[in-house]
Amino acid sequence: MSEPSKSQRAYRFIRDRIDDGRYVPGFRLVLGQIAGELDVSVVPVREAIRLLEAEGLVTFERNVGAQVALIKETEYLHTMQTLALVEGAATAMSAPMLTPDHVRRAREVNERMRRSLDDFDPHAFTLANLEFHAVLFEECPNPHVLDLVHRGWNRMKVLRDSSFSFVPGRAHESVDEHERILDLIEGGAAPLEIELAARGHRLATLDAVLAYQAQHPSPSTSPAAPPASASADPATLTTLTALTAERKIHA
Repeated sequence: MSEPSKSQRAYRFIRDRIDDGRYVPGFRLVLGQIAGELDVSVVPVREAIRLLEAEGLVTFERNVGAQVALIKETEYLHTMQTLALVEGAATAMSAPMLTPDHVRRAREVNERMRRSLDDFDPHAFTLANLEFHAVLFEECPNPHVLDLVHRGWNRMKVLRDSSFSFVPGRAHESVDEHERILDLIEGGAAPLEIELAARGHRLATLDAVLAYQAQHPSPSTSPAAPPASASADPATLTTLTALTAERKIHA
């Protein structure tokens, strides 16, 4: 296996530090300093910065330089809505490929999540949540859809370490909804039914967070804050209706 290029090393170096919180939103990325830490020139670091900028994780301004992208109030809303759509589709596409072993593994993770509720750690719960969903969507045969799911989850790591930090009660509901999705897959439910269940599961978490934000507004929340219900958002409902109709036509 070939060694990663210098730009790939620089990308991974910066990306890991964004993902684990060492480089927080607004953190200034000094190219020369990063290059020195990696013992490379600034050229591969600049290439890595451009890739991260294309992913929306880094911004670059003249006379300011590169910095980790700041979180916008609506970014979480848009990312979760998008993730609900693409992850729902990926889960439905994966369903016919899933074996009893996949279902067993997912149930084991979900039971681990259920047992952790008494001594709740939001960050650990979120990691287990990704592990659970990955079992269900990683068999998706459409690489483009799967890439969008990965991008959504990676973006969520930057935007918010864990939604369950804000609404820990949502974790109990989430575990129950996981079981419902597994029952549908195990029972050979129609792909559209599985897709809508997975999508609704994601939007329910978003709704819970938005409801919390409405009750505990931050000083930076603008008057034009997102609606309190993401599942009732017109854009989401329009997309849902169109996708549902399309699948019925091709069923």
